[in-house]
Amino acid sequence: MSADSPVQWTDPERQWLEERVAATELAWLTLEVDVETLRVEIDNFALIHHQLLGPLYARLDELDALVAEAVAARTGDAEDHRRAAEARRQVDELPDLDALLDSFPTDPGQADPTRPEPPRRVRPGKDAQRIYRDLARRAHPDLTTDQAEQQRRSAFIARVNEAYAHGDSRALEELAEEWSTAPEAAPAPDAPDRLGWLNQRLEWLTGKITQLATEQVRLENTAMGELLRLAPQEPDRLLEELAEQLLAKAAERQAELARLLSGAGDSIGDSAGASDNGGDHPEPQENLTMFTQLPSTDAASVPADAPLLDVREQDEWDAGHVDGALHIPIGQVVARIDELPDGKLYVLCRVGGRSAQVVQYLLQQGREAVNVDGGMFAWEAAGRPMVSGDGRDAFVL
Repeated sequence: MSADSPVQWTDPERQWLEERVAATELAWLTLEVDVETLRVEIDNFALIHHQLLGPLYARLDELDALVAEAVAARTGDAEDHRRAAEARRQVDELPDLDALLDSFPTDPGQADPTRPEPPRRVRPGKDAQRIYRDLARRAHPDLTTDQAEQQRRSAFIARVNEAYAHGDSRALEELAEEWSTAPEAAPAPDAPDRLGWLNQRLEWLTGKITQLATEQVRLENTAMGELLRLAPQEPDRLLEELAEQLLAKAAERQAELARLLSGAGDSIGDSAGASDNGGDHPEPQENLTMFTQLPSTDAASVPADAPLLDVREQDEWDAGHVDGALHIPIGQVVARIDELPDGKLYVLCRVGGRSAQVVQYLLQQGREAVNVDGGMFAWEAAGRPMVSGDGRDAFVL
């Protein structure tokens, strides 16, 4: 530098603010992506949880009511009748699951425009997160004080949020290109009002981080958030474990009900006699046909040419699967039900939990489905043939 060259001087306070704002902005954008990703994951997990486990919960509630009614019929006790009536009332007040599922069109070409489209089960990838963060940095409505510009930015960010919720990186890239020529609201680095804007920006960013942190805690503490925290990287396997627990509980309730009904003739008669003397107790509902065990078979008994549906995840399928089986991960079964062949379908997963959920759902849709007990582990143990996705030795993951 020559002696005549001017010395570049920077206001230390403004330089500190520039760095502080940049660091706080990075923290805000990172947290905003994390919270939005968590919200998408919880919404999608809740949708699949209710679609696939809802029938099992309903089955368990009905069995609880039947057990309570059978106990009341045997004892004639007023408190037992009260419990039975309460259990039955809870079942009667459950929402219609079929109506809930029917409200979601499965054929996009025939979708009713008046009905909201359910969120697809997605996990936004790194590219989607990167583009989303960049667009939030450049197009956020609070970057300007002009009312018309704020409205324009709000409408644009709404489109960004929708694309991100669907994990659509291509749509996000198109939105980024669309915004590339948009004017920036921040004052130029050498503008006289830059220092005031930096202070306002820092205050706004701090408030935003507090709001996002509060929302993150709220989401994590919801029922679905707490469930998802148990297995954030393997939500489908968590659903499998929950299904197995529900099926085990249902089997216990069904065995208890069978025991109560097997010798209930005299007790029911006695109870009916008590009712004739002035009691007003409802008769128990003893219909077990709708709660028989799910159709199932062992792996060795599956016919060689039987249509198979494998509902495991892609990595499990790649490690080892039955040649010729149809592969639809459990989270996609509802949306892709029209791809299933007609007739009896044998459903496989790793150990039988996820496939049981799918069989329960398909039966409710009027499809004929059979659960393969023990899943692919049983298939392998029975010596049935498997292939891998890359030609190497197949194994069950």
